[in-house]
Amino acid sequence: MLDTTGWASTSGKLFFSLLTLPSLLAFQGSAPGTGLVLAVTRRLDNPVLTIHSEGAQGNKYGFEGGRVLKLGGAYHLFTSEMVGDPHWVKMRMAHWVSRDRVHWQRLSTLLESSGDFTGKDPRAALWSPMPVYNAKDGRWNLFYVAYQAAPDTSQQWLTNHEGRIWRAVSETPGMDGIDGPYKDAGIVLQRGPDSDSWEGLQGTDSFFPYRVGDRWYAFYGSAHTEKLPLSLWQVGLAKSPDLAGPWARYTEFNPLKMENRFVENPIVTELGDGSYVAVYDTDEPSAVGYTFSSDGIHWSRGQHLVVQDGNGVWATEVRTPLGLIAEGKDSFTLFYTANEKVPGMAPDANGITLTPGAMGMVEVQLKTTQTASAGSGH
Repeated sequence: MLDTTGWASTSGKLFFSLLTLPSLLAFQGSAPGTGLVLAVTRRLDNPVLTIHSEGAQGNKYGFEGGRVLKLGGAYHLFTSEMVGDPHWVKMRMAHWVSRDRVHWQRLSTLLESSGDFTGKDPRAALWSPMPVYNAKDGRWNLFYVAYQAAPDTSQQWLTNHEGRIWRAVSETPGMDGIDGPYKDAGIVLQRGPDSDSWEGLQGTDSFFPYRVGDRWYAFYGSAHTEKLPLSLWQVGLAKSPDLAGPWARYTEFNPLKMENRFVENPIVTELGDGSYVAVYDTDEPSAVGYTFSSDGIHWSRGQHLVVQDGNGVWATEVRTPLGLIAEGKDSFTLFYTANEKVPGMAPDANGITLTPGAMGMVEVQLKTTQTASAGSGH
């Protein structure tokens, strides 16, 4: 049974308002041999959103990726719904809302993919909706990935390939415009002549913009899916003078080195001392990854946060964190997607378990430690 004691929502400011942190927690100013870590202070032993939740009817394969943010005491989830076949191709991007983090209401379908599986449609599969507010224009922007899709071969992974990052803008101004509707404003990043060598057939698989001073930076990712088996999923930085673009790859820093093999979908939170933390998908069992930066450009080696443990392991695979939500006193809520355990289900020929994706939740505390590395790098 789900334990909801003490999980009532707290009225507060906008999610991305700065979190007040003690000066001793400054990342770059930490004493030698000390550093920052994230520690889980409370886990729920069951998911908070599944294909059996009210509003999820018709969602065959569940939820994967996206972002949760907090506005005026309400939690807004923007996520990919894997509604049908082909798996990972027939998609909807949806907007959900909750007041208590446990009970969710589906508000709308933002966009729906064609599900075309011939490799011809550049919007066959739609993924990773990331809402970001642009104070300059007073509008919510929605960044997402659109893929071409085709059956895999023995040589190539084609289920999602040639990913392109689209930007859509809310037609409703101000903070209330988070509900949309959103209108496409064009592609901001894709594979081309200016791509870095580590980018491959997958195209651009993720994109999360964040502001540093008067400039914008973004994590973006790719992989060489034109050659199987896959060995690396990596991320790099892009930069722009404005959220709307033009966006250019920050090639001299790319790819970033927080993980040796696999990193995907980083989401950034600015801390009260002006430093940054990003959470991301990693291949560490039952965990998500995280990294710190003093300047938003140089990022530390990744660390791992176990979000499911003991009797609370309800997933075959923990997948994607949906961002850190500041709750005050160095505390955060962290939502993540993971594939549920279903009796009798085995991985397919590619090692993919087609059990439905669900959303879990933990509470997290920012702490100092004498054993973690405080250095930064790229």
